[in-house]
Amino acid sequence: MNPGTQAEADFIVLPSDTAKALPVSPDDDFPEVFATSRMIALMELAASRCMRPLLQDGQLSVGVGVDIRHLGATPVGVRVSARATFLGQEGKLYLFKVEAFDEGGLIGEGQHSRAIVATDRLLAGAHSRNQR
Repeated sequence: MNPGTQAEADFIVLPSDTAKALPVSPDDDFPEVFATSRMIALMELAASRCMRPLLQDGQLSVGVGVDIRHLGATPVGVRVSARATFLGQEGKLYLFKVEAFDEGGLIGEGQHSRAIVATDRLLAGAHSRNQR
C-alpha cells in the first residue's frame, strides 16, 4: 500500500449512534447527537477498508491506537462519512490520517494505527485472558 491510499465509510446517524444511547445507569445522561465512540468506529472502518488488499486468508486488521478530536455535533438523520489516508508504516503498525464529515463539514480528525493479526490467534488470546 502506498502513502496517500484512501478509503471511506459512511452512514446516516440513527438514535442508536448517539451519545444518548450510551448510558449504562440512570445517572448517565448525554445529548442525542452522534457519539464520539461511533465516529471513531467509522474512522476505523475506513482505515480497515484501506488494508483489505493486504490481508491473507485467516487475517484481519485491528485498531491499535487512536488520537482523535471530535470537533462538531451531528444530529440524528444526517449522513456522516469518514476518510482514512494511509501515511506510512512504523514496524508492524500502519498509520492513518482520519477525518469525519457531516453535511456541515469537518466534524472530527486525528490519527489512527492498525496492525495485521491472525484471526485465530487473536480470538484464542482473548479467550485465554478471560478464563474464569
